[in-house]
Amino acid sequence: MSYLRFCLANGRWLGAGFALCFFSSFGQTFFISLSNGEIRAEFGLSNGAFGLIYMAATLASAATLPALGGLLDRHPAWKIAAANILALAAATAAMAFSTAIPFLVLTLYLLRLFGQGMMTEIALTATGRWFAANRGRAMALVTLGLHAGTGALPFAYVMAAESLGWRGAWIAAALVLLFLALPLSVLPMMRDRNPRSDPLPAAKSEVRDWTRGEVLRSAGFWLILMAVLAPPFIGTTLFFHQVYLTELRGWSLGAFAAGFALMSATTVLVSIACGSLIDRFSALKLLPAFLLPMAASCFVAASAIGEWSIPVFMILLGISNGASSTLLGALWPELYGTKHLGAIRSVTVAQMVLASALGPGVTGVLIDLDVSYPLQIAAMGGYCLIMSAAMAVFVVTLSRRRRRAATVEPLGPQPGPAFERIDPEPRQP
Repeated sequence: MSYLRFCLANGRWLGAGFALCFFSSFGQTFFISLSNGEIRAEFGLSNGAFGLIYMAATLASAATLPALGGLLDRHPAWKIAAANILALAAATAAMAFSTAIPFLVLTLYLLRLFGQGMMTEIALTATGRWFAANRGRAMALVTLGLHAGTGALPFAYVMAAESLGWRGAWIAAALVLLFLALPLSVLPMMRDRNPRSDPLPAAKSEVRDWTRGEVLRSAGFWLILMAVLAPPFIGTTLFFHQVYLTELRGWSLGAFAAGFALMSATTVLVSIACGSLIDRFSALKLLPAFLLPMAASCFVAASAIGEWSIPVFMILLGISNGASSTLLGALWPELYGTKHLGAIRSVTVAQMVLASALGPGVTGVLIDLDVSYPLQIAAMGGYCLIMSAAMAVFVVTLSRRRRRAATVEPLGPQPGPAFERIDPEPRQP
């Protein structure tokens, strides 16, 4: 009932964020890969050649994203969303008319930049600004658009491709963006929401607004980033090499594919539950725990032989994925404020895109060098444990410094994240 009342009161803003996340699917790997076979046949590309082209386009989009993210701090979110959807529609139409490899590379670059990158960037940045006391709950509901797109759009593509061909399906995607995504996302955003209409609890008092430069000079930021890059790196790696893993274990590919349904369901449930926990305890306090299920998932996938292990590590993976999708949306505004949130988030999103691009490539090279793939997966699990311990130290250190600062200067400004005093004194924005 609490969630229902919250949704009814804030439907326009939650719906806009949900729509942006949902329609970002046209630039996500799972949707583009639906045309993998046709694209390779059309251009005469091998799996490896197309993989390199795709990685290059993804890396280029990650490099460009920080330059665009700052626009969200200088212009209304609805204007950026409108321009971005038009650009994404142009990119989807361009895919239908690609006839040369350079044009294909450009098209993939635009799809990744305006789809996976900027669409989610706009959704999470705007939601982080619109909500304060209920930020975790809002993030949980908005990010459900990502999972809804993953569940619905592959089937829609297959139906469209059967009737229109693969190029026709991409033209249909452009029309969907123009006539559905544009009004559903932009019109609700044209009316802004005041986050102060929901008073913050005493335990979650506001922090000052950091600039991107101050954040990039903070050791604490880079330590957190080392933790939050683990899910995109590990998740993409496991899914990209799923055929190789099933061959090593003697599993059927169908059994492995069935595990995705369990993972998706777990991700949705945990995402919603995590939103309430964030609003009650804060994103910072949950930070040390979100990688623990992923560590367990890696250890199961690395060591277990029987097919019974597939649902086990998929569920564990879903727990961490659900927690991270909600947690990371709420964490940055909680630590660094909202004035420069677009510029700050663009850095984190770009790094996550980079991690998702590097994961399959790095592990693939190691496989070619005869480095055991299960050993690599176990090493990823060990990394998650190390970063969980580091996050626990970070949170304890930050909490102590905040309490000490509040005791010394009870009326002073809220101190920033841990390690602020280790780094050069930040300049006021």
